[in-house]
Amino acid sequence: QVQLVESGGGLVQAGGSLRLSCAASKSTFSGAIMGWYRQAPGKERELVASISNDGRPNYAESVKARATISRDNAKNTVYLQINNLKPEDTAVYYCSAKFLLEAYWGQGTQVTVSS
Repeated sequence: QVQLVESGGGLVQAGGSLRLSCAASKSTFSGAIMGWYRQAPGKERELVASISNDGRPNYAESVKARATISRDNAKNTVYLQINNLKPEDTAVYYCSAKFLLEAYWGQGTQVTVSS
């Protein structure tokens, strides 16, 4: 069983930056595809960024050029840096860990961007 705990969310002004962290409970973290999703009120959950086992990142068009996803397997942690935050980035952000046969989700962390 893998537990994921997100942190780093909060209230920021438009144009600011945040770095979200997701800590995993087990060393098997290194074998998972890690991702960040978000869900805004009234909208579907969407992928923000993911990073594969070999370190290949993928970004949603909405955050491309503003976001960086990274992972530190030694610390069992994945990060999401978002710069130049916009009000449209306001959402609950969820960390995910996906293995071949199962997936795990964190409880989420709120990001609110004021204009």
